[in-house]
Amino acid sequence: MKLFNTLSGKKEEVERPEGRPLNIFVCGPTVYDAAHLGHARTYIAFDALVRFLRAEGWQVFYLQNITDVDDKIIDRAREADTTPAKLAKEYERAYQRTMKHIGVRSVDTYAPASKFIPQIVSQVERLIAKGFAYRIEESGYYFDITTFPDYGKLSGRTATQAEDAVTRIDEQIAKKNRGDFALWKFIDAHPRNASKKFMLVNGEPAWRASVGWGRPGWHIEDTAITEALFGPQYDIHGGAEDLKFPHHEAEIAQQEAASGKKPFVKLWLHTGFMRVRGEKMSKSLKNFVTIEQFLATYPALVLRWLVLSHHYRSPINFDDATIEQAVRSVASLQETLDKLLFISRKGMRIGAPDRMFMFDEQSLEARWHAALLDDFNTPEAFAAVFAFINELNPHLWKLSRKEAKTALGQIVNAFEMLGIEFVPEKATREAEALANERELYRGSKQFTQADALRKDVLGLGYTVDDTPLGPFVRRTPKS
Repeated sequence: MKLFNTLSGKKEEVERPEGRPLNIFVCGPTVYDAAHLGHARTYIAFDALVRFLRAEGWQVFYLQNITDVDDKIIDRAREADTTPAKLAKEYERAYQRTMKHIGVRSVDTYAPASKFIPQIVSQVERLIAKGFAYRIEESGYYFDITTFPDYGKLSGRTATQAEDAVTRIDEQIAKKNRGDFALWKFIDAHPRNASKKFMLVNGEPAWRASVGWGRPGWHIEDTAITEALFGPQYDIHGGAEDLKFPHHEAEIAQQEAASGKKPFVKLWLHTGFMRVRGEKMSKSLKNFVTIEQFLATYPALVLRWLVLSHHYRSPINFDDATIEQAVRSVASLQETLDKLLFISRKGMRIGAPDRMFMFDEQSLEARWHAALLDDFNTPEAFAAVFAFINELNPHLWKLSRKEAKTALGQIVNAFEMLGIEFVPEKATREAEALANERELYRGSKQFTQADALRKDVLGLGYTVDDTPLGPFVRRTPKS
């Protein structure tokens, strides 16, 4: 399989490790608010990738951090008159519930930053000892980017730009260089509390450490966590496009400086930007949409389809047209699957001999895999399914039961690899009985009675289609 490596700027073959899993780390959320559509864009994409790799026989260990120590959490806790730890735990649980709702179930371990303070302190100590970090009195320890010549090799820059999110850029005026970033932030702790390992100071969490009472900067938690669980080097690091700089650039500098080993990560994968109605999602623009708000109107299947119908590196614009396109595609595919189920039960035992079409059991599987093995091209894989359906459609009602069952299984199994679960649906017995009764009236040309029964079926939430194999009863799509 080949994936596009942001670091090299080209597609590279993914190497299968010997005697261990493929180690994948993806930056997790800062748990101070509900998970939103931007989270869905990234976490659905990586969940699908991991699911596919496992379906292909790869052993994968998928790790995600949870940022539960952060300025945003501290500020929100003060507003809510609670502690940062309680607030973070509440939103962490909500995040994991939401991920289950949208089918993100491939993560092996969620690692909260607060559980890795000793590892974080250890990494800060090594950076200080090696001369990569310096102290600012009453502020903390900072990484000096001029001591690391490779700083900027991932993003191609070393300074923030106008379009960057700057909420976590430390503007400490005493820094040596504008791009230097915090490793450890001091808290003014009173000496009488020196025997404690942890305390709250004016609502801010603080740990007793060799580098002084304080808490970690944002970037250091990721490298401390991955070093603890993967070692100083691993296979794949993923995250959203907007984390490339400065977050991922800082990670590279920290870990390669601390360990002296390169590369820190073999492959860097980044998901494309997500916008809502053409603009960056923001509460101030009143276009901030949480995942649960989306799910209140649309099924989780539609959200997953919407994300994966775009290439993971491409931008997505969540607007009414994009959403409705996803709704129509899901409904169309569901109808095809229901027809194939119907044909597998009611169709001919042997396909019609007069059709000019040869059913190829291998065609879809080959095209599906070719697309996904080439930089996980989900839109191309989806196109392969619809091309397969288009080939079937002119001959659909002439398929044998076995062919229909095989085609149904191929489509369902393909999408299941990505966590897209289509369930072919049979109509209720009542709806089937009414449809069969209607067919008797149609056969005797009693169309008034037949039309009345059609309305009865519609009242049950089903539509009746007249086919060469008899009445096909399907769930009426929601408008």
